Amino acid sequence: MTKAYSRFLTAFFCLFLGGILVWHVLLPDRARSETENRVLAQRPEFSWSALADGSFTKSVEDYFADQFPLRDGWTGLKARAEQGLGKREFNNVYLCGGALIAKVKPPLEGLDEKNLRHAAGLAERAEVPVYLGLIPSAAEIWKDRLPEGAESWDQAAFIARAAELEGVTPIDFLGALRARAGEDVFYRTDHHWTTLGAYYGYAALMEALGRGEEVLEQEAYERRSFPPVSNGFQGTLYSQSGVHWLEPDSMEFWVEDRFQVTSWRSGRPEESHLYDYDYLGEKDKYSAFLGGNQPLCVIRNDGGTGRILLIRDSYADSLAPFLARHFEEVHLLDLRYYRGSAAAYGAENGVDQIVILQSVPNFITDQNLALLGL
Repeated sequence: MTKAYSRFLTAFFCLFLGGILVWHVLLPDRARSETENRVLAQRPEFSWSALADGSFTKSVEDYFADQFPLRDGWTGLKARAEQGLGKREFNNVYLCGGALIAKVKPPLEGLDEKNLRHAAGLAERAEVPVYLGLIPSAAEIWKDRLPEGAESWDQAAFIARAAELEGVTPIDFLGALRARAGEDVFYRTDHHWTTLGAYYGYAALMEALGRGEEVLEQEAYERRSFPPVSNGFQGTLYSQSGVHWLEPDSMEFWVEDRFQVTSWRSGRPEESHLYDYDYLGEKDKYSAFLGGNQPLCVIRNDGGTGRILLIRDSYADSLAPFLARHFEEVHLLDLRYYRGSAAAYGAENGVDQIVILQSVPNFITDQNLALLGL
């Protein structure tokens, strides 16, 4: 390599970096990334104290990383390059053929066992039966699709331990989903179960409640005569992994939206719906089920019987519409936002049973479940 060529490469590289810096400065900062579905870091305010403790430097690094020009394209290109080198794990997400599966890491500091004790504490305080429904993720149900040697925490073993919990009746979501593992029970670009997966979960829940004979066959729902409500769902794993070349998922609503739905998003009751169609035009399409995360939601059906309380995570949102056809009231309580006693809420609202309904990855990392013991 000649000196002239070396100088040319050096000059070209410096011009490239300088151009990127000027481009970065001239471009307006973005508030959020729709591709990654998260808020982006903004320009940090300087202070001597922040500089001294290192937080300012860290904030500057985050700011430049988040506001880098064409960031979404670069992250996708990076994932493509890594795939070409034989990599199959991208930011704790495995690429398994045409599907993305989130790696499940071991819980920290025994939080899994602590949360089981909190569930048992709820059973001691509640005046009605308590059920524990732990939903295994795709890493367990589609274990055979994972790359060879891929690491993922043993969810089945934990579910077996949870089934021995005294005073709490287990719901066999694991068996229900395993029996249908060859079907599209999870989205390919998102960690949630599909409406089909939620249907099998609903059947397992009704069976555990002793109302299995009421379960409606798939043919009873509108899915046979209506097209998907969206064919462009690119979920959280699409955003997290940088793998942006998979075909989007489709979404389906099976249950007719004809029930009275009340949401407490801001501390006061507001009329709502089983489905919020506005979300179908946004990145976070899964939030179309019940309108996404909220402290409390109640679905009423005057033709139903019984009242059920679900201690929810987002998996419950696509299952709840199935329950709405059977129960007079379905209450959904999210302890991330509702800071009261679940047992007291159940007693005040005359529920007949309480179901802790969460995915295993959420249950073993949720630090809010200590509220179950109140």
